Amino acid sequence: MSPLMKFFLFLYDYLSPSSWFLVQRHNLAALSDTTDDVVRSGIIGEIIYIWKQTRIFVFIPILKCLVTICLVMSLLLFIERVYMSIVVVFVKLLRRTPEKVHKWEAINDDDLELANTNYPMVLIQIPMYNEKEVCQLSIGAACRLSWPLDRMIIQVLDDSTDPASKELVNAECDKWARKGINIMSEIRDNRIGYKAGALKAGMMHNYVKQCEFVAIFDADFQPDPDFLERTIPFLIHNHEISLVQCRWKFVNANECLMTRMQEMSLNYHFVAEQESGSSIHAFFGFNGTAGVWRIAALNEAGGWKDRTTVEDMDLAVRACLHGWKFVYVHDVEVKNELPSTFKAYRFQQHRWSCGPANLWRKMTMEILQNKKVSAWKKLYLIYNFFFIRKIVVHIFTFVFYCLILPTTVLFPELQVPKWATVYFPTTITILNAIATPRSLHLLVFWILFENVMSMHRTKATFIGLLEAGRVNEWVVTEKLGDTLKSKLIATTKLYTRFGQRINWRELVVGLYIFFCGCYDFAYGGSYFYVYLFLQSCAFFVAGVGYIGTFVPSV
Repeated sequence: MSPLMKFFLFLYDYLSPSSWFLVQRHNLAALSDTTDDVVRSGIIGEIIYIWKQTRIFVFIPILKCLVTICLVMSLLLFIERVYMSIVVVFVKLLRRTPEKVHKWEAINDDDLELANTNYPMVLIQIPMYNEKEVCQLSIGAACRLSWPLDRMIIQVLDDSTDPASKELVNAECDKWARKGINIMSEIRDNRIGYKAGALKAGMMHNYVKQCEFVAIFDADFQPDPDFLERTIPFLIHNHEISLVQCRWKFVNANECLMTRMQEMSLNYHFVAEQESGSSIHAFFGFNGTAGVWRIAALNEAGGWKDRTTVEDMDLAVRACLHGWKFVYVHDVEVKNELPSTFKAYRFQQHRWSCGPANLWRKMTMEILQNKKVSAWKKLYLIYNFFFIRKIVVHIFTFVFYCLILPTTVLFPELQVPKWATVYFPTTITILNAIATPRSLHLLVFWILFENVMSMHRTKATFIGLLEAGRVNEWVVTEKLGDTLKSKLIATTKLYTRFGQRINWRELVVGLYIFFCGCYDFAYGGSYFYVYLFLQSCAFFVAGVGYIGTFVPSV
């Protein structure tokens, strides 16, 4: 045995008496004679020798540490998902609908002497930016709401820079104004603050002072005529409630496989996260649209702020810290459109992942120092709402399922328990699937797709935590509206360059997972390579841009 080998063994005995290192000492000693012969063979032998030592002393300890961290995150995430599901089950079994938990009475309009004074003044805000494909839908739906015309003001906040979009919005507003609708088209000369800036500017007009509540709809949202009649009574009869949030209903869920996957994820968000938060804590994140705010609460919380890309969540947390309560009404649905192109969906998910992480960084101390809410609610905000649902879930999904698990086939020393690879993921997947029963047969596709998207969400999460370059990037989610079919027909003979569809990050991760799958197929003793090959294919499909609806630019 060489002196160098004896020195390494000495370090084992002196610095690392643990059982794991004793095992490695035995393995190292068993390889000593072979290593001596290889080292003598020249520089290639020295490289192999250095790799073996680096593998034992560096890679394996680091990977074992990462596995342990991932196991802890897996347990925390599992507990959180099961907790929310239990809450929802009890809510359904006990039939604790919002109308039973809170006072709700329809507005009395039988008294002719009172005329429409029983109805509070409501402001309806519709922020938009270059969304000519869908702007007419939202404006028309808002103007058709069943509410006295003299008790409702519709405010279209148009930040469009596209002349065609501006012209279309103005024409639509003029059309409804001629029909007697009190509709205003407010245009800014800048886009400072993006959506938050537009909403804030809209609240500064004098005519808003007469309004008690404000309903907000994004450009592609189409509320039913009875939306205000079903939501405003919660605010009238329960003065502690500041926000009524309604559920989203997706008009283009069947457009492609990607929109079906989105429907599954968002349905779970509403059924589990929003429902449980409303029932137990009277708090949840405002979804930025399809909701009604009490203007007094909005102002007390400090109004709209543009310090992050999730101005809706920012406002909700600040209102909560002032003691206001929220209610989620699951039975009131508002139709809207899902992003159907992969590019639009990636931009949306970047904003939805980066913003909460950045907001958590900025508001943690503010939450801890708040004197108006209980310690229990502070813990819920910091740990459950932010840390687990906005930070851990993204990082864990990508690191564990797309990096750590594939790497275990290259390092047999890494042992991952079956509960973390089978039982917990299966339970979480089933709980998610229950929210969309019609898509149970798509579970495998949903798992693979969510793992692909976790890469983008993880990147965005770290950008938000570190306040890196794209932390305040705001890209309006592209919606295609009713123009989709005609646009596709008009461009069926046009083909985009292959390079314009390439997403190199997905390809790199896919190649690594594919390599691990090949290694496991050749040397492994299980069928783990089946998952690795499927997951690598999902990354490849996303990497070459063949996911979602592809609309070439003319």
